[in-house]
Amino acid sequence: MKKKSLDIKNKINPILGFIAMFVTQDIVLRFFFRKKKILNNNFSIPINSSIILAPTHRSRWDGLILTMAMGRRVTKKDCRYMVTNSEMTGIQGWFLKRLGCFSINQLSPSLSELRYAIDLIEKGEQLIVFPEGKINKYGKKLVLKEGLYRLARLATRKTKSIIIVPIGIAYSKVPPNFKGEFCLSIGQPIAINDYLNLPIKEFNIFLNEKMIKEEEKALKIVGR
Repeated sequence: MKKKSLDIKNKINPILGFIAMFVTQDIVLRFFFRKKKILNNNFSIPINSSIILAPTHRSRWDGLILTMAMGRRVTKKDCRYMVTNSEMTGIQGWFLKRLGCFSINQLSPSLSELRYAIDLIEKGEQLIVFPEGKINKYGKKLVLKEGLYRLARLATRKTKSIIIVPIGIAYSKVPPNFKGEFCLSIGQPIAINDYLNLPIKEFNIFLNEKMIKEEEKALKIVGR
């Protein structure tokens, strides 16, 4: 039973994944939002690098938009979301688990949780971590959580090339409204090996500046 549970956790259900992609990208996002804009900024997936996406977090729509902009149809990689334990409960948790999401205790992650995340990075999966740690609806200034940097540093013991991509997401209204607009802006990749000697707080300040810079580009596009 334990082995079966682990297999489910490690794999995305292909049928459910296809249905979810079709419903969310071809129906829900297309119908709900009047205008959609992705600022690629000449970004291309680095060859032979593991990728961690670090987006701002303004709405529950963020996950669907990130998957549309950076998911399998675009990058040939699935988006593997790191979420909180509370999000992985009930029916929602059942679906999220089979769509490639996994939970982690933000305050005290277990060794198995860290090992699983590092394994995903080592295998070249596309990991999404919201550094703000929660939905920050109005973009208030927050101290980023330390988990992303700690995880990336641990993963460098397994793989030498890890790229963090800062992303900004903005909506024309708060909260996002029917027939509104959204814009996602992709920043320049950050090679974690260049910042291994930087203290966590300094790196988080640096990363936050990059994320906010991309969000400001997106806000301008949606008229805010």
